[in-house]
Amino acid sequence: MDPDAVSKAFVEHYYSTFDTSRANLGTLYQDASMLTFEGQKFQGAQNIVAKLASLPFEQCKHNISTVDCQPSGPAGGMLVFVSGNLQLAGEQHALKFSQMFHLMPTPQGSFYVFNDIFRLNYA
Repeated sequence: MDPDAVSKAFVEHYYSTFDTSRANLGTLYQDASMLTFEGQKFQGAQNIVAKLASLPFEQCKHNISTVDCQPSGPAGGMLVFVSGNLQLAGEQHALKFSQMFHLMPTPQGSFYVFNDIFRLNYA
């Protein structure tokens, strides 16, 4: 398994799903998962998806600039750090963002998001 290939595939899947149907992100989280979104903490797949679905915009497009990945711990986890731009429908200027995912392996051979931290980057 190539961590860089796994992280890039995850990032493509995550943001394409976010941009088209945020409600479908629930399968990427579990009950122990935690999201910190602009300083607010949410735990569990249901609470995380509820937060993401409640964001005050219908459509957006993530443009990824960088994806960095490191192996994490003896259980086979991965840290994935993403930076890029977020374009909201009807807005002229894109918003810069950073997001960190801690991916953990599942018994089925895939990964789920154990930790997720999102921040807008203000200039």
